[in-house]
Amino acid sequence: MVNTLDLLYTARNHSVNSLHLISWIKQVMVGFKGIGWLPEPKKEGKILGILAFETAKTMSRLISLYKSVSDEEISRLRNDVIRSKGVAFLNSGDENFLLSLASAERLEDLDHAAAAVARLGKKCTDFGLERFDLVYKELKSGVLSSGKMRYGSATAERKIRKMERLVAATSGLHAAVESLAEMEVSERKMKQWKSKDNDLQKANYDNLVHKLEIQRREIRNFKEISLWNKSFDKCVDLMARVVFVVHRRICALFGPRKRFPIKEKVFPHSGPLLTASKPVMVRFYSRKSGIFGEEEDDPRTNRVFHSARPETVGGSGLALRYANVILTAEKYLDSDVAISHVERESFYEMLPENLKFLVRAKLSKNMRCAGVEEGDALLAEGWRDGVAEILRWLAPVADDTVRWQMERSFEKTRFDARPTALLLQTLHFADREKTEAAIAEILVGLSCVFRFENRRFVHCDEFY
Repeated sequence: MVNTLDLLYTARNHSVNSLHLISWIKQVMVGFKGIGWLPEPKKEGKILGILAFETAKTMSRLISLYKSVSDEEISRLRNDVIRSKGVAFLNSGDENFLLSLASAERLEDLDHAAAAVARLGKKCTDFGLERFDLVYKELKSGVLSSGKMRYGSATAERKIRKMERLVAATSGLHAAVESLAEMEVSERKMKQWKSKDNDLQKANYDNLVHKLEIQRREIRNFKEISLWNKSFDKCVDLMARVVFVVHRRICALFGPRKRFPIKEKVFPHSGPLLTASKPVMVRFYSRKSGIFGEEEDDPRTNRVFHSARPETVGGSGLALRYANVILTAEKYLDSDVAISHVERESFYEMLPENLKFLVRAKLSKNMRCAGVEEGDALLAEGWRDGVAEILRWLAPVADDTVRWQMERSFEKTRFDARPTALLLQTLHFADREKTEAAIAEILVGLSCVFRFENRRFVHCDEFY
């Protein structure tokens, strides 16, 4: 059977009209089985071997993406995440804008996964799979159809379950190999002790040797059922089909990828904190001419991440730092013990100079901690309620900020297929002025709570 990529390559070399090209490809694809864009590979080719672990991570990423665009997750995104108080107040109240960020980030995640599939595809014997990078580009440009397999169909769900089984077995193999390495280190040490003619040491050594034999047998079994013993062609073919399904699903949910002009988001006056300030305009842009252009950048580049303006928390490089400040403050509020000097110093050093200045200004202007007797339970309770109210909508955004960072930091080593957090639900795109005002309110409140409760947090004088 003629390969789709052969037709594409030949047609372009002979300057075939694009409409004729599409018609030609569609005619050939009619006879294809499966999803309709690529015939089943006929040759097994080389097996993955040690690359099974890299493949399992790529499969995990694809499973995660597949689950992240389920009806349940999209409903949660629209009804809970986007409408949450923290996201709406700090980031934007424009649902369409936030959905465009979600779409762009999921497509970017899919680009990264497809790039990993393409790298593995270079080792395939099938010509189409070996050129999967070109296939994916043609899919995104609209030249190739996404095929017959639909999201949520029995076929798609079956393939996802197959990938989950393979990932689970490969994860088990990875754990077994690491355990074997530790046992072999112990064996070498015990081998030296055994030479001292100690019956107990000999018995322990023999027991360890027996365990090593069992462990090696377990590893052989894992290799048989995991990706270790699977061919590049079969694995890349399986992942490529899921890439097509997820791409089609994202486009169906959010619409095709568009070029967005640079926008200004005007936030309303009303909100949990800044009720008397002017509207804050936060610009979101990309390094190209629009928010997220059609140009193909390096797939390793996180264009959504770099689209945050300097006026945002993420654009200032403070997202994770502020998230840790917020979560630490929440921990201190829930604590009923005094904070040690070392903890106070550590927390104080987390604050950038501009935030220290903002807290000083609030304390100086309002004199909130001055002229009030320590041990005033009524005032302490009032401040506690005020701080807790802010944390109710601010802490979830801080939690998601840490979660997003952790998911990306451990992505290269994990086999977790759960849906990941989106940047829009973190502090990354949060207006910096509003975020710092909220944090300052929390710090002033905590200082007063601790003062009135005869506990020491960060005394007012420490900010001067």
